[in-house]
Amino acid sequence: MQPALPSPKKSSAAFTALLGQVQRATEPRLLRALGQSQRDAARYGSEVSAIVNAVQSLSTRGGKRLRPALALVGALAAVDVVDPADRNLLAEVGVALELLQTYFLIHDDWMDEDDERRGGPTAHVELARTLGGTHLGACSAILAGDLAQSLALGHFASLPIKKSRLRASLGCFAEMQTAAIYGQQLDVVGRAPQPELTYELKTASYTVRGPLRLGALLVGGRARTLQALDQFSLPAGVAFQLRDDLIGVFGDPARTGKPQGGDLTSGKNTYLLRRALQSVSKKDESALRRVLGKKNASRAQMERALSILVENGARDATEHRIAELCEDARSAIASPALTARGRTLLAGALSALSERSA
Repeated sequence: MQPALPSPKKSSAAFTALLGQVQRATEPRLLRALGQSQRDAARYGSEVSAIVNAVQSLSTRGGKRLRPALALVGALAAVDVVDPADRNLLAEVGVALELLQTYFLIHDDWMDEDDERRGGPTAHVELARTLGGTHLGACSAILAGDLAQSLALGHFASLPIKKSRLRASLGCFAEMQTAAIYGQQLDVVGRAPQPELTYELKTASYTVRGPLRLGALLVGGRARTLQALDQFSLPAGVAFQLRDDLIGVFGDPARTGKPQGGDLTSGKNTYLLRRALQSVSKKDESALRRVLGKKNASRAQMERALSILVENGARDATEHRIAELCEDARSAIASPALTARGRTLLAGALSALSERSA
């Protein structure tokens, strides 16, 4: 008989409380790690310091810290009690995960030619202003992303991970990066037959599966626990990205820190867009294509495009797919290979991943 799932209210409250704890633990550690990098870079002059400053600016500007929280959830799903030493280790792993996220965001923003992220300028825009040129800004942003990845690996390598768990955890840390890079290539080229394949690689890998698996590995999680976490991660991660698709088109700029309809003007090959183009009239398809990949689309053109996505059912179809994926993830949570507290936190995490508005 499978364990009963926790109530939505209880699980959401439990995950929200844990997320708050992780946020408070992550911020000072992240600032400390980046502060050391700034001191190291200062000896090479302001041009080198500029890329460290860009990494710090983005890393400390409003991140939700979901990945560090999920690493702790993975640990708590594997063992009933995480001792203080492992808690501290997981908090430091959270710093590495946030730096890894910064690496992906910097490169992603440059590839998408986005100007805003987290309510401020993207790294390539900030660096172009600082260094006095668009090309310099772009080149420096690529290096800033590389730096964030290097800092993430260096921080991870400095941690006192038990020898018996080191190889598996390092492999997991590398694997999530490799999968995200493959997914990003599919996203950039825009030829994946199904957007969900891109989402599995680009988002589920390093947003959900990687952090959960890493947390479990660092406390000695068993193979069947890792399997249960994987079964949860794939649908939960894809649901997270589908919600991000909706936010990237319909989201309130005051909450998202990005312009409304940004995914359309970037020309992203999203599930939402694919669903719309499958059933849209020629007239409405022409209206959509007036904004796709067009940074200079007018407000009226954007409003028309948004109304088409609602009227032809693409928005509702995306919501329906999110609901299906969440049901699959909830089925995985019922596994007896997970601790009771882990099941509660995973249910709360699923709500946070799939129901957010920013």
